[in-house]
Amino acid sequence: MPDAATFKFDGVAVPISGEDTLLDALLRLDIHPTGGGCLCFGGDCPHCIATVDGISYVRTCQTPATPGSTVIPHPPGGDPPLPPNAGTEPVQMRHEHADVVVIGGGDAGMAASADAEKGGKRTAILDARHGAEVIGIYAGPLVVARTASGMRHVMCDEVVVATGAAEIQPVCPGADLRGIFTVRAAERLHSRGIDLGTVVAVGTGPQGVPATVVSGELVRLEGEERVEAVVVSTGQGEERWPCESAVVGLGFTPRDALYRMADGLPVSVVGAAAGTATIPPCPPAGVVCPCAGVTVEQLQAVWERGFHEMELVKRATLAGTGTCQGGVCLPYLRSFLADRGAELQAPFTARPMTRQLTMGEVAAGQELRTHPRTPLDGVHRSLGARMDRIGGWWRPWTYGDTAAECAAVRHRVSLGDVSTLGKMVVSGPDAEAMLQRIYPTDIATIKPGRSRYALMLNERGYVFDDGIVARVDETRFLLTFTTGGASLAEMWIRDWAAPFDVRIMNTTMSLGAINVTGPQARTLLHRAGLATDLPYMGHTEAIVAGVPCTIFRLSFTGELSYELHHPTDRSVELWERLTELGEDLEIMPHGIEALTRLRLEKGHILIGQDTDFDSTARRLHHDWAINLDKGDFIGRQAVIRTNQIPLDKMLVGFVTDEQASFEGAVLWHDDRYVGYITSAAWSPTLDKGVALGWLDVVDGALPDHVQVAGLIATRAPLPFYDPEGVRARA
Repeated sequence: MPDAATFKFDGVAVPISGEDTLLDALLRLDIHPTGGGCLCFGGDCPHCIATVDGISYVRTCQTPATPGSTVIPHPPGGDPPLPPNAGTEPVQMRHEHADVVVIGGGDAGMAASADAEKGGKRTAILDARHGAEVIGIYAGPLVVARTASGMRHVMCDEVVVATGAAEIQPVCPGADLRGIFTVRAAERLHSRGIDLGTVVAVGTGPQGVPATVVSGELVRLEGEERVEAVVVSTGQGEERWPCESAVVGLGFTPRDALYRMADGLPVSVVGAAAGTATIPPCPPAGVVCPCAGVTVEQLQAVWERGFHEMELVKRATLAGTGTCQGGVCLPYLRSFLADRGAELQAPFTARPMTRQLTMGEVAAGQELRTHPRTPLDGVHRSLGARMDRIGGWWRPWTYGDTAAECAAVRHRVSLGDVSTLGKMVVSGPDAEAMLQRIYPTDIATIKPGRSRYALMLNERGYVFDDGIVARVDETRFLLTFTTGGASLAEMWIRDWAAPFDVRIMNTTMSLGAINVTGPQARTLLHRAGLATDLPYMGHTEAIVAGVPCTIFRLSFTGELSYELHHPTDRSVELWERLTELGEDLEIMPHGIEALTRLRLEKGHILIGQDTDFDSTARRLHHDWAINLDKGDFIGRQAVIRTNQIPLDKMLVGFVTDEQASFEGAVLWHDDRYVGYITSAAWSPTLDKGVALGWLDVVDGALPDHVQVAGLIATRAPLPFYDPEGVRARA
């Protein structure tokens, strides 16, 4: 059939005929997907699995043959390949509702659906043979099914499991040969016009298929690669029956894994799925679990080691944990244990999923951004910003001209997105007492409408975060934290708040924040509706450009600055309106690269970059932020103790004349290592390189000059820019 539609199997073109499944088409060319093993055409065994279009563990017996598909056999005894990004592409997920979900479209399922509809109930029938393979039943009840177009999540009041029964597969020597089929599989292949050759059937024979049906107990299957003979045991001894195909009719076991999964939920089971399992004789030899390669001998070994319970045997051997989830091995595990314990044990617990899923299928309907985005993310990208992952967020690193962004802040007005700052509301009768316990600054002296910079210390007196504490009234405070430290700070506060009568609300994700900074910031905000000005470190509620905001007057850039905290759904509106109002002021946004340069000129530290695990306030030149007279606080005793120890190192400022140093550069003094640079940049404002770095005390003093990256760096007092803070307090 040169013009027939084909798919590729291991590089070989395979013609497709009519409504072929992949397995139909392969068997028409006498190709076995895995090389050998009994085929059932019911999705109950691992013998037909393959990697189809990059997705592994696909059951070729239930997958329609599609022209152009690429099918690759799983490697014998090894894991299938994992192509890059295979199964991680977004998968569509459809939500549905029904009164009753019926799993299985056979006679029992159709009857259950008809009965429900007669009672006025809406039903949904999910059947793997018609493209809806149910993989689990969960609380709700929620039925989850996999389809060719994506995942279906069906919420309902009750579930009926009508999945029928699986045919028992042979466990004996030679069961891994080609040419072995269950009764249903043989009947299907015959109906599809696929020649099985000379057929010998053991047990129940296939209907309509020319076959020699033999009686007796299956002993072994003989052959090299393909089955050549069936050997059975009768009362008179062994009989050997030559054949080209062997059909085994050994009985049935209920497909009740979904029912066993749904313990405690309104789920019923009907038809063959509710039947009694045929328990085959305990096999003397052979592979019991083809998924994990568990043999009868291995079962005997774990039995002798004392594993006599079904769940323990499963875990000791991994039988039942592979792709068929016990579809082949469960009847034999039960017969093995019954043979040795004279008691038939119940099936093992069903797994959370009855089939392997791709990561895309597992994540269908969910969106998890490992790096969150601010509400202004789209605005930054539309402005051509180069985005980078900073502090766990996607943030604008630069809009293309960092020097111009710095100039806009220093000489005009600029907007910066600081929505990533940690934000929290703490309220309640004990709010002041709780914060007084946590922070080393005196919270009691903060007046309503005012705020204060505050460090956060651990019990050892080391700094692990910083931010602002703002008082709204006697019982309500607003807190901010660093972008990277917000999560830890929240956990820290919640842990220490346990004994206090307080309410805590994390508003990081619900509030955006825009920094309006530069000499013209006040002019811009007056245009936007801020009638009265704020004192430095003050805060208030106001409407700005039509958007309700909590406004903080503080400065990280060293210029006149206002932070506008506002609902995230108004962020774009506020940004665009401020941009329009500042057009004649030559307003422009600034990114993180510009912000880090500006803050460095002011000597402001970045927690986590300029600090280390053992950074004390005194080593950071921040002992002014510690109030030892206010009473107890976390880390107080450690601060008192370490304050009595002579300083061995400090975070200090450096300037270089020719060029900037670089972060991480080593400091040398008289050929001796004395520290390293934590932050460095060229300052266009000061026309020199500026840096922060850890410097060791040498002979009782901090060196005035060090060598760094081929440069001479001079220790300089902080801040480098506007040391009196006149511009920020303007």
